[in-house]
Amino acid sequence: MKPILYLLLAVVIWNLITFLMMGFDKRRAVTGGWRVPEKRLFLCSFLFGGVGIALGMSVFRHKTQHLSFRILVPLSIFLNGAVVGALLWYLQPWK
Repeated sequence: MKPILYLLLAVVIWNLITFLMMGFDKRRAVTGGWRVPEKRLFLCSFLFGGVGIALGMSVFRHKTQHLSFRILVPLSIFLNGAVVGALLWYLQPWK
């Protein structure tokens, strides 16, 4: 399998994990108990998990009123896309 496919698979799995992390944090917010720190959510978002965090915000209606999440999560998605685009341009897997 080509390395670019491994990278794509890893990003999809990571975004699934970050999506589930948002669901876990929402459940803990409702029931009480240990929560996922916001710093960790932001770190996961900027480490190619922004789409999962954004989907989790939407599906679970979690952290949607926090201005920091409304600004930084889309920013992380944009920056992650720029990095992936640059990698694709550099590797040019279509050639």
